Amino acid sequence: MLLHREVNGTGEALFFLHTGLQTGSVDFQAQKEFFQKDYQVIQPDLRGHGKSVTDGYSNIILDSVEDLKETMDHDNIPTAHFAGCSMGGLIALAFAKQYPEYVKSLAISGIIPRKPANWKELTAEDTKQVAEIIKSEEAIAYFDEIHDGDWRTLLHSTEHSDWYPFELTGDLSDLEMPTLFLVGEGNELETKGIELYPAMNDKVHVSVIPFAGHNVHLEQPELYSSILALFLNNLKAEALS
Repeated sequence: MLLHREVNGTGEALFFLHTGLQTGSVDFQAQKEFFQKDYQVIQPDLRGHGKSVTDGYSNIILDSVEDLKETMDHDNIPTAHFAGCSMGGLIALAFAKQYPEYVKSLAISGIIPRKPANWKELTAEDTKQVAEIIKSEEAIAYFDEIHDGDWRTLLHSTEHSDWYPFELTGDLSDLEMPTLFLVGEGNELETKGIELYPAMNDKVHVSVIPFAGHNVHLEQPELYSSILALFLNNLKAEALS
């Protein structure tokens, strides 16, 4: 399906893929302001989010990968840089593996490299948090406002302990493009990738962002943008040398 998207700026295409239950119009806003001076910043609503309404999906990550390809083909965008966090990071990573010829570079954050021993307990805790969200009138009003479709289905999609694609996040050895793994120092599950990822692929660079956790682009927006800009500028310099 074609994704609803917001486009700002001109230059090389740079996709920002939002976190779960957010949209392209509310997430990565600081990064949009930072990068639209030099890039064509594209912020899609991923499948089932915002205005990208769907009747359903068999696998939201794999289906979203095909949505991105269809959207790029429709808009005549042959290649682009991709940055995503959490669900957006998973989809960006899956897209880079499935369609590497479309991806100039990849920047991912908010992903877990290895399945923790207490994963079932962590998932159970997430389920409790979901239950609390559904009870909150303020949260319900917010999600009703930003989503045209059934956001509750999205919310329940991560309740099963086998939903997380550790087979995807556990192996970055086959990535062919320059990749940046950004991680907040406060997230113990995610920081395991600091050593794992560069050891399996010399195209992977890592950046640990202080005073941040899962959503590094929100918790330290200036640092995130500066580091991503350094990464992209370095690629430009290498291309010119």
